[in-house]
Amino acid sequence: MPIDVYLNVTVAGILTGLVYGLMALGLSVIFGVVRVVNFAHGEMMSIAMYLTVFGYALQSGLINPFISRPEHSQFLLLVALALIIVNTLLIVFGPDARTVQTSYAFDSFQIGALIVDATKLYAGAAAIVVAGLLFAFFRFAPLGKAIRACADNYTGALVVGLDVKRLYALTFGIGAACVGAAGVMMTLIVDVTPIIGPTYTLLAFVIVITGGLGSMAGALLGGLLIGVTEALAGLVFTPSAKSMFAFAILVLVLLFRPQGILGRRSI
Repeated sequence: MPIDVYLNVTVAGILTGLVYGLMALGLSVIFGVVRVVNFAHGEMMSIAMYLTVFGYALQSGLINPFISRPEHSQFLLLVALALIIVNTLLIVFGPDARTVQTSYAFDSFQIGALIVDATKLYAGAAAIVVAGLLFAFFRFAPLGKAIRACADNYTGALVVGLDVKRLYALTFGIGAACVGAAGVMMTLIVDVTPIIGPTYTLLAFVIVITGGLGSMAGALLGGLLIGVTEALAGLVFTPSAKSMFAFAILVLVLLFRPQGILGRRSI
């Protein structure tokens, strides 16, 4: 097979991987600050693909009371929430796949032997912009620094007078906004169905564990790695083999670097 075919598929995988990374970035932010593993992450993205995000209200009204409870209670709460979301979407929208048609749906850009799909290029560029703004927010904005302080030292944040519950709600809202933005971008790439959520919940976990749970840069790196792996596996083997190779990457990372590529080893 000509080398330019592999090049084109790799670029397409990179662009899709950027959107994957943005999706996983929301999960990583939520875990890194709130220390809640959001098992309804993909289902929240599916809502964004249909409507919009609702993370702040969800965190402040439902999840905050579970912050100090055992992890199995958090797990049951969010799995139940995921099932409610999926079945609500089935009731409201039905089981049929839906898609968004844009004026540039069939456009592409050619650079030598490289042909780049316009929709994936726009989605990847938007993912870079959103991720860049998020990194800047946490590094430079006073509110972002306050959220980081809560993540680093919960007790210290309380001592200096930070409203930790409000900051947790904002963090969950930011994470949900990231996955919502990724959901909007994914509508340009895949068809939308109510049962698409669990697939992307699982994919988000594969990505953040591969990159390092709680690491924002790791989430983006994991998204790129999984996106390229899926694209090449679909070309060399069959599209149905994509998930197998993504999980193979996860197994290798867990074997040789359990904390993830950019994760920190616990002491």
